Amino acid sequence: MKITKMLLPALVAVAPFFYSCEQKTDVVESGTYQGTLHEVEPEKNEIYVKTDDNKLLELYFTETTTLTKNGETVPFAELKEGGKVEVEVEKTGQRLDPVAVRILE
Repeated sequence: MKITKMLLPALVAVAPFFYSCEQKTDVVESGTYQGTLHEVEPEKNEIYVKTDDNKLLELYFTETTTLTKNGETVPFAELKEGGKVEVEVEKTGQRLDPVAVRILE
């Protein structure tokens, strides 16, 4: 009980910090979108794509996601922040699954 009383104020104090670090992402309909790689997180197989109409898509690669450049399959390490990509996504509930990611530049 004493520990709870000590930790609660600390958690309340840091909560705004964690809230401000969270990126606001958008959910779009299934389809194909072009944009720029805003963030690449290789350890999570995750990318954030800023679309041409200013939406931020959070995409976790699945086992079936294809990644290509000039028609050739390439490794995840080819993805670089600031690079142009085309993503084909499938909306499942409030989640977007990347079906295909094509590196354009």
